[in-house]
Amino acid sequence: MPVGVTVDVNAGVARVITRKSSRKVANVLAGGNTARVAVCQVDGGRWATLEGVAEVCTDAAVVEDAVARYGQRYGRTPAPDPERVVLLISIERAMGQALRARPRTAQAAA
Repeated sequence: MPVGVTVDVNAGVARVITRKSSRKVANVLAGGNTARVAVCQVDGGRWATLEGVAEVCTDAAVVEDAVARYGQRYGRTPAPDPERVVLLISIERAMGQALRARPRTAQAAA
């Protein structure tokens, strides 16, 4: 299922807001302290994947911060939800590909 992900590069953390009753939360809790996850984004020929270990956080201040980051990233703030939690992903590996303009060759420029 698609999710919105925010990334704090300096902290090495990705955040996903969700509900306590979601399958995502159940999967992370089943993994204990070593719940390995991957989040991906695809946009045409560009893509990014972040891998790491996730934990479920219910702390109100952390959830509020994650909702604010989501609002900044996606331009809309979700409605309040007392069941909201945040998945904190400690990023261990980041992969991706961005399309670049190919350099023009002398023959193509002629």
